[in-house]
Formats: sequence, C-alpha cells, structure tokens
Amino acid sequence: MDINGSVALVTGANRGIGRAFARALLDHGAAKVYAAVRDPDSVADADLTPLRLDVTDHEQVAAAAEAAGDVTIVINNAGAGGWETKLLEGSFDGAREAMEVNFFGTWAVARAFAPVLARNGGGALVNMLSVASWVGRPGWPGYAASKAAAWSLTSALREGLRDQGTQVVAVHAGFVETDLASWVDAPKIAPEDVAQQTMHALLENRVEVLTDERTREVKANLCRPLDAEAP
Repeated sequence: MDINGSVALVTGANRGIGRAFARALLDHGAAKVYAAVRDPDSVADADLTPLRLDVTDHEQVAAAAEAAGDVTIVINNAGAGGWETKLLEGSFDGAREAMEVNFFGTWAVARAFAPVLARNGGGALVNMLSVASWVGRPGWPGYAASKAAAWSLTSALREGLRDQGTQVVAVHAGFVETDLASWVDAPKIAPEDVAQQTMHALLENRVEVLTDERTREVKANLCRPLDAEAP
C-alpha cells in the first residue's frame, strides 16, 4: 500500500494511538487525514481534517462515509476499556460499552467504508486490536472479549474484502502509553512506535503487526495446553 498521496481516516485521532497514527500518515506523505472523533473541536492539530464520528452512532457512521468519499486508508482506532466490569462482580455496563465501541463500532465503520475503499481502488483497512485478543484476564474480561471478537471480525473482513483488493491489517499491542492504560503499572510502548510499525506493515503489504515482545510471545504460545500457565 502506497501511503504517499493517500487519503486516510483515523477514528479516535485526537489523542493517544489515534493521534500518532494520524501524524505518522502525514509524515509518510498522506495528502489528507480525516480525524474522525466525537467532538471535532477536540482536534488541535491544524494539519488534520476534523470529522464528527461516534462509531456507535450509525447515522454518524453513514454521514462520515458520505463526507469522506475520497478515503483510501481507514484506521479503526477508537476504543473503550470497560474496566469497571469485573469477572464476578460489577455492572455489565462497562463491558457492553467496550463491545459496542471495540467490536460493533469497528464493524460499522468497516461496513460503511468498504464500498468507499472499493471505489477508490481497494486501499487498506487497519484495525487496532490488542494482546488481549488472545489473553483473557479476570480484571478486564469485557475488554478482552471485545478485542477477541474484533480479531475474529478482522479475519472475516480480510477474507470478505480480498476480491476488492483491500489490505486488511490487524495491529496487536500490549500496554501503550495512553490515557486508556494510564492506570496500569507495567512496561509500555510509545504510541508513535505502534504507528510507525503499522506504517511499515502497510508499505510492505503485511496483514499483522505484533508491536512488542509480550504480544509476540503470547501469539507464539497460542497452541499451548489450556491448563498451562498463561504467559
């Protein structure tokens, strides 16, 4: 995928990994980057084109696809943690929000923009996933379930969009230095690192990005016995 001269859209582009994605696209020569966010006024970067988009609002998703009809790269980055839902206690509301944003929101954006990408030559669809796609934890079961579902969805999209020439990329990461993971006391990587690795995957026509050592270790151990201690 040639990023130079492309037109991209990044959901959740006003901070964290989304903002890093947007800047990396511009640094690699993208002609325009839509910052698709719930509040366009929150986009402080004058080099970006703000676009109102709540990925859980189907009318806004449809309107965004209409407004950004020149897009050739779509990056699904908007996410929710749902941390307050624990395995055996607490309301399910957090887990439901995580599923609505991370799974159904990703699906809605992909569904709306697939015809746009097809009209513009195929392009690329990037889904920001997680090491939690493969690791369930009692502390955040709703988040992990939403990312596992999004991983399955990404595989389906890769197969379903192959004939229209769309490169579908899954980006997996452990903890990243963002507001979403600010409460975690664990090694983290920089959002800019995630973004640059993703740009290289696009340029090299790869379909998976394993951004850090922990993610690579977990992926390599997916076939371990179920009763083995999780890595």
